[in-house]
Amino acid sequence: MAKEKSAKLRVIYDKEGNTLNVWFGDPKNEHVSEEACNEVVIAKDRKGRVIGFEKLNFLPKGASFSRKSIPVKAEVA
Repeated sequence: MAKEKSAKLRVIYDKEGNTLNVWFGDPKNEHVSEEACNEVVIAKDRKGRVIGFEKLNFLPKGASFSRKSIPVKAEVA
């Protein structure tokens, strides 16, 4: 049986910019970003692999965000 790789998933909410950033890889490895659709920007490394994304205008105007820890389960194929 092969060992499973464990990676950190980073989720960052920027209140001032009203953006949500999700990183599957190290943000320092971002080489290029491109707008995908519906105010979503994809971040890629030098090899073209997706290492994260950013959701612009994350919350509707006037909504608030409560900082809570939310467990996240992710599977990587």
